[in-house]
Amino acid sequence: MFQTFEVTARPEQGPPRLEALRGELMAEGLDGFLIPRADAHQGEYVAAHDERLSWLTGFTGSAGFCVALRDIAGVFIDGRYRTQVKDQVADVYTPVPWPDVTLTAWLKKQLPKGGRVGFDPWLHSAGQIKAARADLDGTGIELVDCANLVDRIWADQPAPPMEPAKAHPLEFAGESAAEKCTRLGRDLRKAGHAAAVITLPDSIMWLLNIRGADIPRNPVAHGFAILHADGQVDLFMAPSKLEGLGDHLGAGVRVHTPDQFLGAVEALEGSVRVDMGTLPDIVATKLSGQIDDAGDPCALPKARKNAAEIAGSAEAHLRDGAALVEVLAWLDQQPPGSISETQVVSHLEACRRVDNALQDISFETIAGTGPNGAIMHYRVTEETDSTLQDGHLLVLDSGGQYLDGTTDVTRTVAIGTVGGAEKRAFTRVLKGMISLSMLQWPVGLAGRDIECIARAPLWAAGQDFNHGVGHGVGAYLSVHEGPQRLARTSHVPIEPGMILSNEPGYYREGAFGIRIENLVVAQEALALAEADPERAMLNWKTLTFAPIDRRLIVVDTLTFSERSWLNDYHRQVAEHIGPRVGSATRMWLDAATAPI
Repeated sequence: MFQTFEVTARPEQGPPRLEALRGELMAEGLDGFLIPRADAHQGEYVAAHDERLSWLTGFTGSAGFCVALRDIAGVFIDGRYRTQVKDQVADVYTPVPWPDVTLTAWLKKQLPKGGRVGFDPWLHSAGQIKAARADLDGTGIELVDCANLVDRIWADQPAPPMEPAKAHPLEFAGESAAEKCTRLGRDLRKAGHAAAVITLPDSIMWLLNIRGADIPRNPVAHGFAILHADGQVDLFMAPSKLEGLGDHLGAGVRVHTPDQFLGAVEALEGSVRVDMGTLPDIVATKLSGQIDDAGDPCALPKARKNAAEIAGSAEAHLRDGAALVEVLAWLDQQPPGSISETQVVSHLEACRRVDNALQDISFETIAGTGPNGAIMHYRVTEETDSTLQDGHLLVLDSGGQYLDGTTDVTRTVAIGTVGGAEKRAFTRVLKGMISLSMLQWPVGLAGRDIECIARAPLWAAGQDFNHGVGHGVGAYLSVHEGPQRLARTSHVPIEPGMILSNEPGYYREGAFGIRIENLVVAQEALALAEADPERAMLNWKTLTFAPIDRRLIVVDTLTFSERSWLNDYHRQVAEHIGPRVGSATRMWLDAATAPI
């Protein structure tokens, strides 16, 4: 299997590791050290070699950081992980609600007389360090770049990944790498930039039409790149990863070893385009030319999927939907109390593996029953594996990495007879998901402008959830892709071709969780009869097809338009998925998608 259920970190391992780290602080004359969940490439996901935060603290979430001082160690976590962190870290660590409490505010409180706090300049972006230093100016607190102190005490740290890369076919990419480089190089020239420094792995993969396997669940290879205004690229990557790809990369890509990267950066002249939010601080210090924080040049072009990428993603979702429907039908036949979370995960992966285009799952499957469903990013292990009991809700959030697309879908399923509070909350989440699905909005609006549509039914009941409504999704790339998001913090306008998730939820700690998720792609809306002719509009096309559990819906609270949307969606699910599943599953699907 792609997914295993082993326990990867234990709370009891944290205290002795923290004590060893504090020994290094004393030896270096430091008052603290910053431990992010990051690597030198500044992507969201990291390889085992870079799981320093998890190794030190036991916290396995995909975002957060630790600040280890001599007498206190704070683990900073956002709203998604405030339940999870309680079970994963020992009491020598103090959970800190972030970004409610910022790094600098916490440091000012803990070090009122000042102090020296070390950080690895490869693992923090230049923007982060610049902002933190500005906020700490005059406090006596100094951020000091230094060697990584966690690496010094991590005796059995895994080696950096060295998996081979492969070419991504033009039929799925929709545009050759040479065309992309030429197009983006032309944009650099128009803006007066001599070059752009790129460190994000998925940007490099997209630009050069290659895929890798350095990070589990994400088809990326670690490396760095410099894109020049003439369309030429200097690629800094271990040669062993690129064996056999010379013809694919072509003469326009010059390959160098990673240890040559900083020297090449230092030699750049003229205006250099960077993204200070992802550029490692050490790289920024080497740039002698003019730095223009105009953003990663690949970010928006990558987010705007072309026709081939959208078609591939749509087809991947149909095959993925068939696998999920087989599992949902199987699940419905299992009596309450007869199966566990790991059995659900294993069966779902087996159904996906029937498809030869599957390369990996797109993230660790979340199968949380009962109270486990309230842990937003729950990962089932051999120790936490729970039985699906009568009255439980099962949150099943999963996806696949296919050669033609990346999927991510969540369904919440009733196990036996479910209570009224659960059904009412489920219906509110569904109403929010439907409202956002039906939305038409003016061109130019960002995620922050429309995400509240999915929250409104919950707000009306005095409820909400502590995660974004949606994230961008790649085309056989990272399942979390920027810069587009449906979140209060997102200022990036939604554009045609952007694929995002639509996934409102609700979580009652210790009781149950609910999430419903479809992937949608933004598209130009057809002009309505009385529309302003000068006002262009966008709407969504749904890519995900899987039934929504009708047993959990309080039907009389749905509006006519909400009920119509759901019935039409279920009609499409039956039409698209029915021919792709077995006869017994088809019978179940027909019942599961019957009109309400």
